[in-house]
Amino acid sequence: MANDNSREKQTLQQVGIDGTMPHQIDAPDFKQSSKDMQAPFVNEHGVVIGDSFYNSANSPLNQWSTETDPSEMSGDEWVHPTNDIGWNSPDNKDLLHDIPPTQPFQHADKDVSYGGD
Repeated sequence: MANDNSREKQTLQQVGIDGTMPHQIDAPDFKQSSKDMQAPFVNEHGVVIGDSFYNSANSPLNQWSTETDPSEMSGDEWVHPTNDIGWNSPDNKDLLHDIPPTQPFQHADKDVSYGGD
């Protein structure tokens, strides 16, 4: 597979505007977060990740056949850290608010206030 360098240079621009992604419905807002939006990148397979076009010339999706092994597209090099559909879930949006995770509720096995009434 040949790299299309002009396409890669064109798509490696930041896709967000002022910490937002207005092209995605219900996308997260990174403006008030300690996390910064990251620019698209080209993975080790020559595929542009995180440009919101999902149409890189070297992508296995563009050459899919019954012989294609889906595991070719597994691993961190196929996931963009800030421009991923997973950020649109409520749980992941909470991560942007820098709220520490809470401990699950547990019933105490000792009544430390017993007799203190």
